[in-house]
Amino acid sequence: MSRDFVRLSAALTDALSLHRPPVAICFAEELPPGVAPYAGQAPAGCLFWQEAANATFATAAVHHALCSIGVYTHRLEMPAPVERDLQDALKVFGDLGYVRPEDLAAIPTLPAGPRYVVYSPLASAPLNPDVVLLFVQAAQTLILSEATQQVEGGFPPALGRPACAIVPQAANSGRGALSLGCCGARAYLDALIDDIALFALPGARLEAYVERIEELAKANATLTRFHRLRRDAVASGAMPTVADSLAALSR
Repeated sequence: MSRDFVRLSAALTDALSLHRPPVAICFAEELPPGVAPYAGQAPAGCLFWQEAANATFATAAVHHALCSIGVYTHRLEMPAPVERDLQDALKVFGDLGYVRPEDLAAIPTLPAGPRYVVYSPLASAPLNPDVVLLFVQAAQTLILSEATQQVEGGFPPALGRPACAIVPQAANSGRGALSLGCCGARAYLDALIDDIALFALPGARLEAYVERIEELAKANATLTRFHRLRRDAVASGAMPTVADSLAALSR
């Protein structure tokens, strides 16, 4: 695919009126040149999505170790202490009826864990992204779902917990995915406020998505004005035909 990530990022941001830049997630077996390992300690891997809006960094399994669920969904190396955390977490989830044992098989995971997961703004991605992640509102998700249907011939799944499962879902299927987040991600990410969800696009088809998103964003803007004109006309007592509304739209 094209490495013109600056253009693709700008196109997504402008077409969707995104409040946060698209984030690139890249799986790598070698540390990319010029990319530093993550500096600091993260309580959950989903926090990397927020920090990648403004920085490029690489993470290894050790950087994800405080989030055993994220280690599980990304199939990262899981030492004994992380495995114990995972089992303790699953027991709590089971006791709460949040994730039952029979639910585990439905949670997407990567088929094999990468050595590094590299996070960055899409505009400065050091590698071809495996997944592009967007923080979106409902109106933006409307355009994304329409674009996904046209590019893929189907509709994106809407996922719940855990939010990190959206990454393997998009990477494994090669299709777009919507995540409504989870209570953990919403606790850790300031950016994931109540009216924000997550949308993931597979990086390999990014140009096709961007092309459709740009055209559909323009179409939605035009049709929104069309429908508002009809609403106002009906409210004033008129009975406009489509031709009447189109004429009003052109004025």
